[in-house]
Parts: sequence; structure tokens; C-alpha cells
Amino acid sequence: MSEQRKKNEKNFLVQGSILAIAGVITKLIGAFYRIPLLNIIGTEGNGYYSVAFSIYSVALMLTSYSLPLAVSKLVSARVAVGEYKNAHKIFRGAMTFALLAGGLVALLVFFGADFIATTVMHLDKSAYALRVLAPCILVVALLGVLRGFFQGIGTMIPTAISQVIEQIVNAVVSIVGAYVLLNAGKAVGKTHGDKSFGPAYAAAGGTLGTVLGALSALIFVGIVFLAYNKVFKRKMKNDTSKRTEGYKRVYKVLFITIAPVILSATVYNISDFVDTALFNNIMAAQGFTKKEYASLLGIFQGQYSTLINVPLSISSALAASLVPSLVATVQTGNRKQVHDKINMVSRFNMLIAIPCAVGFVTLAKPILDLLYFTQDNTTAALMLQLGALSVVFFCLSTVTNSVLQGLDDMMTPVKNAAISLAIHIVALFVMLVVLKWNIYAVVLSKIIFAGAICILNAKALRSRIGYVQEKKKTFAIPALAAVIMGVIAMLVHLIFELFISPYIATLLALVAAVITYGVAIVALGGITESELKGMPKGALLVKICRKLHLIRGEYR
Repeated sequence: MSEQRKKNEKNFLVQGSILAIAGVITKLIGAFYRIPLLNIIGTEGNGYYSVAFSIYSVALMLTSYSLPLAVSKLVSARVAVGEYKNAHKIFRGAMTFALLAGGLVALLVFFGADFIATTVMHLDKSAYALRVLAPCILVVALLGVLRGFFQGIGTMIPTAISQVIEQIVNAVVSIVGAYVLLNAGKAVGKTHGDKSFGPAYAAAGGTLGTVLGALSALIFVGIVFLAYNKVFKRKMKNDTSKRTEGYKRVYKVLFITIAPVILSATVYNISDFVDTALFNNIMAAQGFTKKEYASLLGIFQGQYSTLINVPLSISSALAASLVPSLVATVQTGNRKQVHDKINMVSRFNMLIAIPCAVGFVTLAKPILDLLYFTQDNTTAALMLQLGALSVVFFCLSTVTNSVLQGLDDMMTPVKNAAISLAIHIVALFVMLVVLKWNIYAVVLSKIIFAGAICILNAKALRSRIGYVQEKKKTFAIPALAAVIMGVIAMLVHLIFELFISPYIATLLALVAAVITYGVAIVALGGITESELKGMPKGALLVKICRKLHLIRGEYR
């Protein structure tokens, strides 16, 4: 039993690592393609682009955001007990929901683009980008069901590969589309006497990559599903379970699972939409031009959010891989194993989130100058330094939300996110209207939002299963290692900046940061030999650590 447990935990780490690596790759591609994209469309165009995406994100929450998690949870629960026929019915029911919900919302967004962009968001020219994005709502809904199915049967590989394909196609098409439509928009702008048509059309071209990227991923996962379907049908034929769920029961279970997750995701993630709408309308009321607040919003989304989202993608990947594994563990009734699993994923999240936050504080301007070398990054750098702490809070809240959902406690994340959202909106309004902190108000209010969710979710987990987060290895040691890393990175950057290019100095500082943190975290006992072995290339990592005399012994 002990060996099986170790095997399962290793599989969890490997599967989580696969998704995490894919998440890193996609975010890196996303970060790098946004550099030429931002250069093409400009900060004004990026503002239109961001507004369209904030609306698009709400649409995804209502239709597809919940589907991978919900389908993965329901399918894994049935596969765990050999109910393959019922698992297949869950899949078919979810596909029906995706078609209906995704198709309906896509039509509403397409035909309502002008009203939403003009009346709600106060940036009328964002309608062009929004209309291009609308069909993608249906595509992503179908894609979410397929990804959830594969995650439910215990493999993250189709999801991981499809994410990389999606982002590569997205990057190429977005850049080409933005360039082509920029020139078309400039021609239209000359006719109408309005230069904003160029950035607006370019933003629409940039969103075209999102649509074709998602479509490419859907085709890939669809092909994999058709290939695997033969194997799954054989398992269905050998299914001897007596419990057979009718479609009425399936749709009921889907609704009970999806509805709270949709509500939770909407409340949890709608802050971007609320922030954008509130920011645009208040800035307009304070006398700022559309071009001015569109540019500020473009900096926030194009430079700040792109970097902040890199560690968040890793957290989301680890949290997604936790749910099927957690569901299976909960069914055993072993509370200690449940606690251990939660503790493990929380620790690995903080091992990534905390050094990223410290890195953003210490090297914000150099990193931004390296990536966005044609832009004035002063405002973006201050945003990144002020908002660095949100990385830790958002990563932790993502994990705790997934844990509560994996424990069949669907409404607590909703309630906690709703309370946090209310606090967030009040704080944002005060900082925008009273303090007049402009775009920095959006950055700081997100820290309040994520921090409130963390506190409320921690209380809920303690009450629900008696779980209390371990603090030394989860927070204290990574924080100490990250501070050491930050000091070394700053020194390396300062020294080499005097003699060579600042860009090379930044690269050397980042390399020094990674090495320093890795050495420090192992030397301080933040990660153990057994945990290293569970990682990809774990044996090699252990061998290196032993040669450097960094390993302090086994963690029991």
C-alpha cells in the first residue's frame, strides 16, 4: 500500500510537472510574441485588445472555464470505480452543454459587440476585436470538454501538447494578422479622419490568432480522442458495474457540478472585467481621453499582466492535476493522505511563486527592458514591483479553490470569492476616486482581492477537514531562499551592467537567480531527496545535489 501510494504521488508530480512545463512554455511564447505584437499595435491598440479579452474571458467563464475541472472530476470519480459507461455518458452530456452554451454565448457576443464595447466598457473601437473573438467561445468550450476527459482518465499529455500547439499558432497568426490589419485600419482611418482605426484594426488582427490557435488545439485533441476512443470502448465493453446512470441523472450531476464551478469561476475571475469597466468609466469621468486610458490599460495588460501570469500558469497546472488525484484519495477516507496531498501541491506552488515575486521586486525594470526594449517601462516596472505580492496570493488561492472543489464543497469558493470581490471593488473605487491612484489602484486592489480569498479559504479548509497549512517549508524557507536569490541577482546585475550591455547583465542576473535559489532551497531543507526524485530528471538532480553536499536527509 505504501509503495502504491509513493507510485501514485510520483505519477501526480510527473503529470503535474507535464502541465506545468506546458504552462511555462505557453506563457513564455505568450510573453515573447506580445513583444512584437505590442510594437505593432502600440499601447492604445493593446488597450482595445485588453478590453475585448476582458469581455471574452467573462464569456469563457460562463461557458467553458468550468468544463475541464468539472469533467475531469466527474470522469475520474467513475473511472476510479470501473464505471466506464457512466464516464462516457458524462463526456457526451458535457459536449452537449458545450455546444449549446458555447454557441449561444458566441452569438450574443458577436451581435452585441457594439453595445458592450460602447456602453459598458466605454471604448467603442474594441468592438472590432471582440467580434473576431466571438466564435472562439464555442471552440474553447468543446476543447475544454476534451481536455477534461483526458485529465479525468489520468493523462495530462493531450492537454499539455494542445496548449503548446495553440500558443504557437496563436503567436504566429496574431503577429501577421495585427500587421496586415494595421495597414488596413490606417487606410480606413485616413478616410474617416481618425487615427484610432489603425490600432483598433490591429487589435482585431491580434485576436485572430487566439481563434485559429484554439481551433488548431481542438483539431489535435479531437484526433487524439478518436484514436483513444477504440481503447475506451473496449473498457466500456468490459465494464461489469451494476450502477447505470441515465442521461437525466447525468445532466443533473453535470448541472450540480458545473453550475457552482461556473459561478465560482465567474466570481473569482470577473475582477478583470469589473476592473476594466470601472477604470475606463472613472478615468473618462475624470477628464482623461480614450487614448490615454486605453494606453494605461494596454501597459497593464501587455507588460504587467503578461509577466504576472507566468507563475500563475504553473499554479493553475498543478492545481488542475491535483483534482482527479484528490477525488480518488477522498474516496479512501484517509484524512492524512488528503492533508499530505494538499500540503504537497501548496508547497510546490510556493516554491515557484515566492521567488517569482521577489524577482519581480528586485529586477522589474531590467526584465521589462529586456523583453519590451522599444517601450518606456517605467510605469510597468512600478506596477510589477507593487503587484509582486499578488503572485503569492493568487497561486495559493488557486490551489485552495481547487482543493475545496475536489472535496465536493462547491459553494464555499463561490461565497469566499464573492466576499473578496466586494472588498476588492470598494477598495478599487476608493483608490481611483478618492486617492486618484490611476492604474496603480487596479494593481493594488488585486492584492487585496487575492489575499482575502486566501484567508477565507484557509478558514474553510480548517473547518471542513481540519487542515492547517504547514508554514516553515511552505513559506519561511522559500522566502529566505528567495531573499538570498534577490540579493545575489541584484549584485550580479549591478556589477555586470557597469562593464557590458544591460541586457546581457539582466540575462546573467536571471541565470544567477535560478542557480542561487535552487542551491539555497535544497541547502535550507526546503525540498528533500525523496521529493527531488519525484520530479522529472529527479535522479540527475539528486546526483548533482549530492555532489554539492546540499541534501540534508530524508523528509518523513
